[in-house]
Amino acid sequence: MTKRTRYFVFGSVTVLLVGLCTGLVAYYTGMPMGAFGQPSGLSELRYVPATASVVAYADVRNLMQSELRQKLHKAINDQGEDGQAEFQKETGIDIEHDIDRVVAFMEPAEGAEGYTAMALATGRFDQGRLEALARQHGGLVEDYGGKRLISKADLENEHGGHKSMTVGFLESGVVAVGETAVVKRAIDRQGARSVTDNAELMTLVNDIDDSNAWAVGRFDALMSHAKLPEGVASQIPAVKLFSASGHINGGLSAVIRAETRDDQAAQNLRDVVQGFLALAKLQSNSQPELQALVNSLQLSGTGKTVALSFQLPSQVIDSLANARQKAEED
Repeated sequence: MTKRTRYFVFGSVTVLLVGLCTGLVAYYTGMPMGAFGQPSGLSELRYVPATASVVAYADVRNLMQSELRQKLHKAINDQGEDGQAEFQKETGIDIEHDIDRVVAFMEPAEGAEGYTAMALATGRFDQGRLEALARQHGGLVEDYGGKRLISKADLENEHGGHKSMTVGFLESGVVAVGETAVVKRAIDRQGARSVTDNAELMTLVNDIDDSNAWAVGRFDALMSHAKLPEGVASQIPAVKLFSASGHINGGLSAVIRAETRDDQAAQNLRDVVQGFLALAKLQSNSQPELQALVNSLQLSGTGKTVALSFQLPSQVIDSLANARQKAEED
């Protein structure tokens, strides 16, 4: 990556990471997510395609205020604050206060293998300052469909080629970050079908209760594009849909749900998970700091549904942190 693109790419990747990660991300550890309310009421979902394989949400506004984040921030002695200050100086974006929430999605790439992705960040952004910064570092500023776009076209991809990345100002306080073609398709999608018309995914979204971060998706679609060896693919349970949701404050509580192709596949999956739980309980006997977590694991579900829930109280997190620190000192 060239020096002149550093801040543009750094800002784009930072916004994306904030939305997709719930642990150690961005500049330093600790980005738990805050509650938002009715997930299906997210206005940003109208920019997400109906064909999305995965949709994820995180509330960033509350993340820096959580008890868990404060503990983690203190534990690492404010590492990374220089990088955060530099980023804010260049872009005018204070991640701790200027980004409220992020919605992200993945969809199969058009006419190619693999996936494309885009993140939608809601908050407060100095558009004029970002445009000036982009021009200063060789970025292209243009209008498309009545929206303002900032693009950079010399980013090397994993195959040695190059692609164009774009930050698009979709509406007041909402920016999109992704490949240029994906951002433009999101703009073209206004008034057309979106993920809100996808009954299967929206049912999963509406079933999520009191969660700070969540992800829903079509597991079968992901596997169809994963290009796994035949022997491996045949061993994966016949899961059709999945959802994962969690609430983070002082501790963590989470639920992972899967909907299989039929009742028998669900029973097979429950049997496999039950076996792993039994093994985990045996191994945790020699690790007291893990016993509370393992004992909180609860397997449930009927018919085609399988669910696994767990809780990680703040006391357990403290114990795990202390155990790790002691191991490092030894």
